[in-house]
Amino acid sequence: MNPVLNEILEIPARAIDALNTPVDALPLHVTYLGMGSSYFAPLAFKYIGVPINPELASEYYYYLAKGKKVPLAVLLSQSGRSSEVLWCRELFEQYVAVSNYTDSDLCTAPNVARVVPIGAGDEHYSSSKTYVNTLLTLFKGFGFDPQSAVALLADRFEQYRQQGQQLADQLLAVRNQYPIHGMYVTGSGPNIGTAYEAALILSESTKLNFHGLPMAQYDHGPKETAQNSIVIQILTKGPAYERTRRLSETIAKAGAHVFTVETDVEEPFSVLHTIVPFNFAAYYMAEKLGIGETFVVGGKVTEAD
Repeated sequence: MNPVLNEILEIPARAIDALNTPVDALPLHVTYLGMGSSYFAPLAFKYIGVPINPELASEYYYYLAKGKKVPLAVLLSQSGRSSEVLWCRELFEQYVAVSNYTDSDLCTAPNVARVVPIGAGDEHYSSSKTYVNTLLTLFKGFGFDPQSAVALLADRFEQYRQQGQQLADQLLAVRNQYPIHGMYVTGSGPNIGTAYEAALILSESTKLNFHGLPMAQYDHGPKETAQNSIVIQILTKGPAYERTRRLSETIAKAGAHVFTVETDVEEPFSVLHTIVPFNFAAYYMAEKLGIGETFVVGGKVTEAD
């Protein structure tokens, strides 16, 4: 079996592992630092209403730290080796390390207050198991019970695979037929994180430029690029649902090719579901495009100078 596909297919089993792993309460009213998927996951919880402060580790280090040491933070890194996250270790008296690898540099520094494993298993390609398991670890650490959402994820997994494959076929068909100049993924609330994550994995896997952004932010200007663009809107039954549908109609009339990834799962837990069709879409698009490697310009772990 293709190893990329195999990692995606492991999502339900690894999610159940995470569900069965105890997680002590995570701190509130502190900074949560990560890069890429490890930033998008805590960002989702900000819009669920959990009082945390997600920041990009790079920008916190370069611009916000100001040389001051803070008592406590949470640092997230799938590998435990992302450079910007490691730089931030020295900025806190203590920190909670959230990682897939508990023997990594992130998890073994002298000022680690405790280590929270996400239990996603080895992952060599775009974040699939890791993203879902990081979300689950945070759900549990913030006192949510995601058990029914995980059970539903397992039940619907083949449906999401078919949805992702269909989306891949539709996107490639549109690109082959029209002079597409922009491709967007939009989401609202907690699914802003999904939009960012989806654009990341689609771009990594296909070598095409997908741009993730909040639906409302797309409405504030980028919609002027609607003609001959692709817009994938994440739809959940939340406060922004009707606005998202109206926007889809507006930009479709203006010449955009609009697709939706929709779920009836309660909006906070929808983030465990909405990302999965994108994982499959990225895989099937890369396969049809003949993309042999996921990471060509750099590696899965970014080790900056």
